[in-house]
Amino acid sequence: MAIIKPFVAARRFSATAGDGTGVGAAYNILATATTNDTGVPATAFPIPTYYNLYINAQIQEGDTSTLTTTAITIPDGDTLDPAVPIIIEIIVT
Repeated sequence: MAIIKPFVAARRFSATAGDGTGVGAAYNILATATTNDTGVPATAFPIPTYYNLYINAQIQEGDTSTLTTTAITIPDGDTLDPAVPIIIEIIVT
């Protein structure tokens, strides 16, 4: 029986905390406010197998955020300094 390797790839999107909107539990960063690995503005996030969120280069726990194809919601993210970098790494299959 042949081994079939699954396709797995990562897509990364970057923004700063200042790119987000809303306050408290409603704070989010729209996909259109991020740029992809090539520096091109994103139009939507891919549907993830799973994703990692990095705030100021620190990986966050899984319950820190929720992701849809249009935005990432980071409760209380509005309390971050606007210059803090946000990286969303989406693993797709």
